[in-house]
Amino acid sequence: MSPRSPSVNEELRRRSRERLLQATVELVGEHGYETTTLADIAGRAGSARGLVSYYFPGKRQLLQSAVHRLMHRTLEAALEREPCSDDGQERLARAIDAILGLARDQPVLMRTHMAGILQADGFVQCPEQQRLAELLRETVVRHGKLDVDTDYPLLRALLMGAVFAVLLPGAPMPAGRLRAELFQRYGLAWELGVPPGDEPPGGTHARVDPVSRSSPADSGR
Repeated sequence: MSPRSPSVNEELRRRSRERLLQATVELVGEHGYETTTLADIAGRAGSARGLVSYYFPGKRQLLQSAVHRLMHRTLEAALEREPCSDDGQERLARAIDAILGLARDQPVLMRTHMAGILQADGFVQCPEQQRLAELLRETVVRHGKLDVDTDYPLLRALLMGAVFAVLLPGAPMPAGRLRAELFQRYGLAWELGVPPGDEPPGGTHARVDPVSRSSPADSGR
């Protein structure tokens, strides 16, 4: 039996790593961070326990990579879903809705992720995070009216803040209100992306002027 080629070995390693990341998302989402062990994750992934330590220095780093992968895949799916659109405002609206949707659909996972970022180890730089950053930055570029170097980190910070606000124990902010604030900041019409209902707060679909922050209906007052 001939030895496997380097490309085959690389593909096997990639698949093994992907299975560990997916198992982490599933188990932490189902049972929480503290009760999920690395052995549990390896078992769900069908991998040897030692492989977890081979790919990741610890459980916290594994979780962050897993969540960044989920965020990247969710964002990518939102941007590419039918009907496909090259419109910069539509794509930015889809990006905002995709990230807020994760806070709504995966509260345990996203709350644990945010808590980990605020701990001493901070933000983990990993391939999954880099792919997410590239896609979000490209979304800002495709918008066409934003200063990428200024607006990309601002958008990232605003999205992280919105997720935190949705998930804040005891005093959560409504996702629809946060969406409205983000759409107002970037001058996006409410009906873009995936609106949560037929009408936005205030009952108007009027596009907000991103400079004056006032709607056309206000101009005659």
